[in-house]
Amino acid sequence: MSRPSALKRKQPDSNSPSESLTEHEKIIYNVIRSKQDMGIWTRDMKKEANLPDNLVGKSIKSLQAKNLIKEVVNVQSKGRKHYMASEFEPSKELTGGDWYSNGTLDKYYITCVKDGFAKIIYQLKVATLEGISDEVKKSGIFKTSFTRPQIEEILRVLVLDKRITEVKSTGMGEFASFPVGKVCYKSTSKGGTKREPKVGAMASIPCGVCPRISQCTPDGIISPRTCVYFTKWLDF
Repeated sequence: MSRPSALKRKQPDSNSPSESLTEHEKIIYNVIRSKQDMGIWTRDMKKEANLPDNLVGKSIKSLQAKNLIKEVVNVQSKGRKHYMASEFEPSKELTGGDWYSNGTLDKYYITCVKDGFAKIIYQLKVATLEGISDEVKKSGIFKTSFTRPQIEEILRVLVLDKRITEVKSTGMGEFASFPVGKVCYKSTSKGGTKREPKVGAMASIPCGVCPRISQCTPDGIISPRTCVYFTKWLDF
């Protein structure tokens, strides 16, 4: 005898967690999931869930084992355990954005970016933020794109490093193509003199951000001779 249709097993909702979760696990999961890409610190989670520490800890381990949540690094508070639902990717507020790698400030990458921008400004003689942004895109030396705030941050650091200066256009001479009062940037480098080489180590830009740098050898399948990025940087 077939079962009445009303007694047929209900299909699980694809938008809900596994039906095998305990009541405590569901509470913890819903608290974590509600924070989306910002995640939540365990201490705040305990307050919001209003559950004993042992139940919270047990639920977190179970949810991780079921791949429903994951632990993420919060660059602002590395000592705190932070959790997020597996369906979300951490926001830039948590990861630190492009300047961080695995929760650690990527100093080498930042140095390469600064060198690249400094060289572009040197070649342009005088440039605005918009002009620098356009040249960076045209050059193709970076695999990632930069937002306006990121470019502003890079330029601010270069000014503090005294590698460039920030000036306002007078509308005359070298500033003739810029409106009076427009903020411009000039390189302080002497460029190609023997005492001071041109800004930046040319080969460092593509190599510094290449994911296959460890496999690169002079005569290998991956090598500077066959690398289009390396060749483009040399021609730049």
